[in-house]
Amino acid sequence: MGDFASICRDCLKTASAARRTCEGCSSLRVVNHPELTDHAIAHLDCDAFYASVEKRDRPELRDRPVIVGGGVRGVVATACYVARLYGVGSAMPMFKALKACPDAVVIKPNFEKYVAESKRIFDKVRALTPLVQSLSLDEAWMDLRGTERLNGGPPVFQLVRLQKEIEDEIGLTVSIGLAPNRFLAKVASEMDKPRGFTVLGTEAAATLAGRPVTILPGVGPVFAKTLRSDGYATVGDLAVADLRDLAKRYGEWGLRLHELAHGRDARAVNPERDRKGMSAETTFNTDLTDREALEAELWPLCEKLASKARRDGVAGRSVVLKLRRADFKIVTRRVTPAEPVQTARGLFAEGRRLLGSELGRPYRLIGIGLAEIEDAADAPPGLFQTEAARTLKTETTVDALRAKFGPGAVVAGRALKGRSTRS
Repeated sequence: MGDFASICRDCLKTASAARRTCEGCSSLRVVNHPELTDHAIAHLDCDAFYASVEKRDRPELRDRPVIVGGGVRGVVATACYVARLYGVGSAMPMFKALKACPDAVVIKPNFEKYVAESKRIFDKVRALTPLVQSLSLDEAWMDLRGTERLNGGPPVFQLVRLQKEIEDEIGLTVSIGLAPNRFLAKVASEMDKPRGFTVLGTEAAATLAGRPVTILPGVGPVFAKTLRSDGYATVGDLAVADLRDLAKRYGEWGLRLHELAHGRDARAVNPERDRKGMSAETTFNTDLTDREALEAELWPLCEKLASKARRDGVAGRSVVLKLRRADFKIVTRRVTPAEPVQTARGLFAEGRRLLGSELGRPYRLIGIGLAEIEDAADAPPGLFQTEAARTLKTETTVDALRAKFGPGAVVAGRALKGRSTRS
């Protein structure tokens, strides 16, 4: 199969020139791009994953607004596209979501089912290439270079076929971006959701120019506010900025911004970062019921896990609390904070909140985990003096002291409370 400039997403027919409709089946779902067969880095993102799984399993909800999330005091895990029309979004407090969309059907998350469906999807992805780096249960990058002969066509053909197979065989839709690097592939996958397929190539810088700076990885609300106040409201503003000025203002991160603004990203797809979660837990000598005693056990676990996350250069989108009752029944509770978590203080705050609703019975084990692991290298830690940045800087300093002088070099007062109860 040689070069082509268009491919039909319904019948997979290719053509040497751009086509508005498919010559084979008259479908309008045709992908056109002059560099269609030139690129091999892709990003796949399941469309409103949790909500889509629930709608597939309950067809009567197809046209209804669906929110997957916790109780009134919880947050939205995923909102379907109908609910998003009302302004409902992930990580939004449930009371705000229900105020915006009072007729929404709220479904408690079933992570066991979502994990199973994720495996079905990404087993298909890994059948194409071993170079897959997951960001979460529902999205991943892949590198398809060198797979043409093995998989019967260039990456774009493989991906269009994959997208169709997932929809036909699993009943879920995905959006795919294809580009020369990870950053552009992720941007592309978000340009035509749901059920989209977008290619970005040499025109990427022009496409990005008018976009807000928040499209860049690591540019959150606080950083974006600073960039705007410095005169950089759009990606294009950063692209034409003086490189020395960016470096002076933002250090190495300024150089990174300049590269991204031009659509350049040297990061490789790294399967070693393909990890869904990490955790730490402890079993007590005697069952514990009291909040203070349970929190005293929780804190050192948060320290241990956060230190490992920083060492590995990752953060978690979700926090998971695990409890084992005296009758050995396991209870798990999960929350998705507004920002990824990488500090002990952040972990403890979320774990403490989750623990509050489970008090009143004896427990023999407690654990804390990070789920939906993502690369933390894109965030500019310490660049701005927010409380979260100060906490991260402090805990990173503690990591260094303990590495040099031993684990007992710095001990938090909270950690001393639980030493007598751990086994």
